[in-house]
Amino acid sequence: MKKIRNVFILVGFLILGIFTLLSQEEKKNPDKEIGAEMEEKNYFSYNPRGRRDPFRNLLAGRDVKEKALVGGMPEISIDDITLVGIIKARGKYTAVINGPQEFPFFIKVGDKFSDGSVLSIKESQVVFRKTKERGILLIIPKDIVKALSPEEL
Repeated sequence: MKKIRNVFILVGFLILGIFTLLSQEEKKNPDKEIGAEMEEKNYFSYNPRGRRDPFRNLLAGRDVKEKALVGGMPEISIDDITLVGIIKARGKYTAVINGPQEFPFFIKVGDKFSDGSVLSIKESQVVFRKTKERGILLIIPKDIVKALSPEEL
């Protein structure tokens, strides 16, 4: 009887030892797995899940041709221009204007806008030739004069 009991106790200790070794290995492996997961998750990944991807270039694969600004500012209308000043350099006049956002521009004779162009610049006035009204060509162009006030001279 004592021999059977000793065998059971010995087998029990062996099984207990094997379980402790296995549990120690399991404790070591999750740390490695967590470290591997952290290394994998160090970068950003986006899954749109049916929504538009905000990081994708919307113009990718398309030829985008921008309109070149040839001697003017076509996005500004003559009606939106405010004359700030006129400068004379090397015998020619250059006008300083403000656009709709109050940003200053320097214009010369011949510069084009969305609805016309600069016809002439004198000491105290700028004459614009308006050729379009709300995008429609005018049959008879209008000349618009923007002058400096006497206080500004």
